Amino acid sequence: MSHREDLLAAARKLLEEKGYARITARDLVAESGTNLGSIAYHFGTKEGLLNHTIGEVFEEWTDQLAQVAMADPAALPIERGRVTWTTMLENLSSRRALLLSYVEALAQAERTVSLREQFAEQYRRCRTRVAELAARSLGNGWGPEDRRCLAVASFVIAVCDGLSVQWLLHPGDAPTGDELSEGLAAMWAASYPVPDGP
Repeated sequence: MSHREDLLAAARKLLEEKGYARITARDLVAESGTNLGSIAYHFGTKEGLLNHTIGEVFEEWTDQLAQVAMADPAALPIERGRVTWTTMLENLSSRRALLLSYVEALAQAERTVSLREQFAEQYRRCRTRVAELAARSLGNGWGPEDRRCLAVASFVIAVCDGLSVQWLLHPGDAPTGDELSEGLAAMWAASYPVPDGP
């Protein structure tokens, strides 16, 4: 592997073992077998490397959830949401360390413009990816650039992020995918009741 790949592998391992806030540049050098100059050359800063790694991890996770969401070609859009949320919640325990690192990194990004921009770009890419899935799911000529598809994508991402944070704080209190679906169905039914027959 190249120094860049060595650094990314080391960053992922350390994010799982130590958490974002406790990783030093020397930790990354020792784990990767590279040097401090390699971090600066490839990623600018230690934080740049760690955030790039977190972004890669969550893009991989987005791709995995996308495969789950689109697995049944006959599924309704709300069913795709339910299976995605259910799968995400079922797999959070195996990703807890990386999720904690992500939350730690977000807090740091508020004080560093370059890191905030890096995370904003990651969200833009995720929103574009999910908007493409929304357009495919809605069919009938919908395009991923449609503002409504982007709004759906933002909603889906907000639900996933919000559920993840709730789960981190207290896994037993986080709703299940079925509970979310039932809640959305009840809200929809109350907002758009079916008119009585003639």
